[in-house]
Amino acid sequence: MEIQVLSPEVIQDTNAAATPSDTVPVELIDSTLGSTCIDLISSSLDSSILAFSDEWFAPASNLTNPKPPIRRPGVFVPTGAWYDGWETRRHNPEPYDWVIIKLGVASGKVKGVEIDTAFFDGNHAEAVEIQGCFEVGEDADAKLVNKDYAGWRQVLGHRGCGATQRQAWAVEDESEVTHVRLCMFPDGGIARFRLYGQVVPVFPTSMDQEIELSSALMGGVVLSASEEHFGSSKSNLLLPGRGVDMGGGWETRRSRGQGHVDWVIVRLGARGKIKRIVVDTAFYRGNYPQAMKIDAFGSGDETPKAEDPRWKKVVGIQKLGPDKEHEYAGSSLSNVDGAAYTHLKMTIVPDGGVKRFRVFGTRV
Repeated sequence: MEIQVLSPEVIQDTNAAATPSDTVPVELIDSTLGSTCIDLISSSLDSSILAFSDEWFAPASNLTNPKPPIRRPGVFVPTGAWYDGWETRRHNPEPYDWVIIKLGVASGKVKGVEIDTAFFDGNHAEAVEIQGCFEVGEDADAKLVNKDYAGWRQVLGHRGCGATQRQAWAVEDESEVTHVRLCMFPDGGIARFRLYGQVVPVFPTSMDQEIELSSALMGGVVLSASEEHFGSSKSNLLLPGRGVDMGGGWETRRSRGQGHVDWVIVRLGARGKIKRIVVDTAFYRGNYPQAMKIDAFGSGDETPKAEDPRWKKVVGIQKLGPDKEHEYAGSSLSNVDGAAYTHLKMTIVPDGGVKRFRVFGTRV
């Protein structure tokens, strides 16, 4: 077996600058990248791992798990210690290991990258690069997994990685991508890979066709929320499907004071006329909100605050039930005739959990 010899030049290149100018401080990752973008490769969006160089110790599919990585010390599998991430063999004879991922949306513009090496210490990746491409058509996936494919372009240049930590970098790129390739130098382990960006949706040709204006697949984004105490991300509200358990929604802590409410603000994927709204409490059976109301805002590119007096009532206070889709249309809606909106605010009374929030309508 040929053993790779690392020259001083390769070692210097691998140990890239620890704090480049585009680094996002760990305490700001969620409030910056996570507040205006979605994870374009999250498995919740039905992204897919197309190919990889190796996954001897832990599968590449763990990279796109939306849940935080966990640790199971003392647990061993046939290949070695159990890790919640992607881990390749030692002594890679190639410059790097790689994995190719198809986005879970039609295409997107990358605004940030997060690499989490949680619990990988001594076996973590030394550095990464991110490449992207735009390929559509029936043979797109087969074309780019070919080793001779020449359509990859740089999304994020060489960045050094530390052990067992979250690290993120901002990306300034207006190009659309449909697939990305994570290159890991020279080998090792990464727990999670997040590709923060803005969806470039494929809208129907007819402006009169009803679509889910709020869907993450259509570019909808949850901009802010009063809180998300139980680690259940507010962005879950706009995901496709109804999920598989209570963990895939938005849930707030129990309130103890009189008059308490929680709220969430959603930016629609397109300015539109509202036809119907669905509030889904799937799997929330003893912790669903008692009631909720919905307001709308439609003033161009402005991002409204929760307390802005210009919010207009769309759905008044309505009682909610457990594990159920609640639909509001027709006479249940107010201020929708002839009006177009860009943002919606759902207020829950007094607290609790909601699985999905769906706004259907037509673009204007």
